[in-house]
Amino acid sequence: MKKGLAILVGGCMLALSLTGCGGSGSSAAGGSSGSVATGSDGAKVFQVGVLQQMEHEALDAATQGFQDALKEALGDQVEITVQNAQNDSNTCTTIATSFVSSGVDLIMANATNALQAAAAATDTIPILGTSITEYGVALSLSDFNGTVGGNISGTSDLAPLDQQAAMLQEWFPDAEKVGLLYCSGEPNSQYQVDVVKAELEEMGYTCTLYPFSDSNDLATITTSAAAESDVIYVPTDNTVASNTGIVDGICRPAKVPVIAGEEGICAGCGVATLSISYYDIGYKTGEMAAQILTGEADIATMPIEYAPQFTKKYNAAICEELGLTAPEGYEAIG
Repeated sequence: MKKGLAILVGGCMLALSLTGCGGSGSSAAGGSSGSVATGSDGAKVFQVGVLQQMEHEALDAATQGFQDALKEALGDQVEITVQNAQNDSNTCTTIATSFVSSGVDLIMANATNALQAAAAATDTIPILGTSITEYGVALSLSDFNGTVGGNISGTSDLAPLDQQAAMLQEWFPDAEKVGLLYCSGEPNSQYQVDVVKAELEEMGYTCTLYPFSDSNDLATITTSAAAESDVIYVPTDNTVASNTGIVDGICRPAKVPVIAGEEGICAGCGVATLSISYYDIGYKTGEMAAQILTGEADIATMPIEYAPQFTKKYNAAICEELGLTAPEGYEAIG
């Protein structure tokens, strides 16, 4: 009951913030009432809502990149409202619905649950996703071919999964048992571990899935994975990303190394990762948003964009404690 009340109150506060005037965190969008905000020169001021699933280093960087690119492109001609759902699906829905009812011109959805909530809320307002691993999986598209169509496009944080599996083999060629740790409530995490598992099994590893439902059972499942595995693989999982201390507090004392799907997780609990820049994919999403808002591009025909490069990185502190030496070609996480 308390949680429901908090969500209801949060929704009311959000609605008020979206219809009020003033600071940079609020929006004066009036699409639903017929009014249009204009700047001092009379030009329309676009209203953009950012729905971020939760707070952690990677998603924060993507949101920052998006804002920087959009402000560089449009300046005072755009107002951006950022709302964080704190990893609650009901709050994602509340925020998305409020953005739609206030008449924003575009929604940026940061992470899978945010994208799903935005897609359920509107099929007309342009939606750009970022930090999405696989759009076909996230949106249950059986015929996804690189372009979503309709009112949705965006950027992906997917680093090649076959290369991630090869990286694990490069570090631990003599390991036998690999545990794959992920949140079962994140469909893109499930997709990643399924692909990596198949790759690793072809290499001769024995792989076991260790799904957890949310942060409440993460410690229990991680303890089992650490006890039963020679090495653990974690995909670009948002729940792990915001709880790396739990994983590190179990795996490091047990001397079980973790290969991570992204740099933020690796910095918190891993030994190595194939890294992309979340700031850069967020920035690219901002550039796409500017093109859509100004009419330079049609979102229905915009293909999903991917990170242009990947960097092999390692966690020097954890590697030293575990007695591991990084292979050639790896860059230490700063």
